Amino acid sequence: MEFLQYFGGVFEPVSFMLLLGGTIGGLILGATPGLSPTMAVALLIPFTFQLEATQGLILLGAAYTATVAGGAVSAILLRIPGAPANIATALDGHEMARQGRGTEALHVSFLASGIGGIVGVLLLIFLTPILAQWALAFGPSHLFWMAILGVTVIGSLDSRSFVKGLLSGCLGLWLSMIGYDDIQGAQRFIFHDSLTGGVNIITALIGIFAIPQVIEMLAKGRVEHKVTSVQVESQSLFTSLKLLGRNVKALSIGTVVGSIIGLIPGVGGQIAGLLAYDQTRKFSKDKDSFGKGNPAGVIAAESANNAMVGPSLVPLLTLSIPGSPTAAVLLGGLLIHGIFPGSDLFDNYPEVAWTFINSMLIGQVLMVIFGIWVARHAARVAHVPPPIMAAAVMVLALFGSYSVQQSMGDVYVMLVLGLSMYLLEKVGFSAAPLVLGLILGPIAEANFIQGSMIANATDGPMVYFMSGTLNLFLVVLVIASIAYSFISTRSANKTGAPA
Repeated sequence: MEFLQYFGGVFEPVSFMLLLGGTIGGLILGATPGLSPTMAVALLIPFTFQLEATQGLILLGAAYTATVAGGAVSAILLRIPGAPANIATALDGHEMARQGRGTEALHVSFLASGIGGIVGVLLLIFLTPILAQWALAFGPSHLFWMAILGVTVIGSLDSRSFVKGLLSGCLGLWLSMIGYDDIQGAQRFIFHDSLTGGVNIITALIGIFAIPQVIEMLAKGRVEHKVTSVQVESQSLFTSLKLLGRNVKALSIGTVVGSIIGLIPGVGGQIAGLLAYDQTRKFSKDKDSFGKGNPAGVIAAESANNAMVGPSLVPLLTLSIPGSPTAAVLLGGLLIHGIFPGSDLFDNYPEVAWTFINSMLIGQVLMVIFGIWVARHAARVAHVPPPIMAAAVMVLALFGSYSVQQSMGDVYVMLVLGLSMYLLEKVGFSAAPLVLGLILGPIAEANFIQGSMIANATDGPMVYFMSGTLNLFLVVLVIASIAYSFISTRSANKTGAPA
């Protein structure tokens, strides 16, 4: 219970104001397409130079957690995920908004994020030594099978057609191969100078989700995804709480999946929401309702996204191994102040480590409070006239894609991908499997090549990739996922339901 001794440090005036500012700013940045949690934390690093180490980390940690949750705002209201982590949120959240339930979707989104985030931070507090050793067990072979497990999810993300879902995922995998191979330096599919650095995931995300929306708004002359104004009263919030209570299974699945994914270095938190969404759908008795406004999809995705935050810091704080790009930026924030994370961090700098972790716990509560307040006003975006809405989304898309690397090449890639996705949607393909393939491609490829190098120097690829309890467990999960998708597709075909 050592962490209780340092709770008071969070409520010191400067520290608490930084916590408030980081939370509010993170929600705003998260709702802006193109500004990922990693970019938000990186932008705040210079502001920590003149702060004490504890105060700087409080600001960065608050921005991290709030940005992850804030991405749900644009995902639900505009169907433009604020970051890759919010892709799954858009699948059902935006449909709820179209049905006049936008405020309800935002409510359950922030409530689920808060609960998942609190559980994730509690795991960080109480199980850090155990989890750190478990995280060390993951090598290239295990991370490869984790990526393959994600690939098996691709087809089932598209409830309309299993085959088209797989084809969309394969297209995403191909897009992930464009550019130079990170390990061997080979040049692949570089048709234009803009593709030299490959397809940036943030740029692709903006184009794939934003441009089709803009075209739809302009083509039909009205807000296709209009939401009705819902006044947020105490009863409305209470209704959302009851809705959350009826979806405890989705909340539990999301929290567990997010915690596990966050702990594994190198997997990336952006797939936590998608995997949680897929597992929730598989365990649901009403699978066909997913993608059509089922709140369980929003709850699972957002609880997973924030449950991932706490465990993702376990390898960083105890082993000096950043578990995600955002954790790597936080590592920079520590090093700037002369603090080197490792097994002795909690012995040498207990006031820094525990105050930082406690601030993340309090930050989850503040994020829910301000998120509910945001929900009261954000749903008014539905009343913006279609031409103005289309222009505003287009400006955000251009700004977001350019700001990633300050490159016009990214803007061109964003526009081409957006137009292509619009045409693909017209023939029945969906965006989520394509983006998941784009995310998982580099993870699977890099770990397969690294694992092959290790295998060639030891007992060979078959032994390296297929031996060991953890490898075999992951292989069984992959087979089970494929079998489930195949069986559910056949059952749907027999009953005439969409696969």
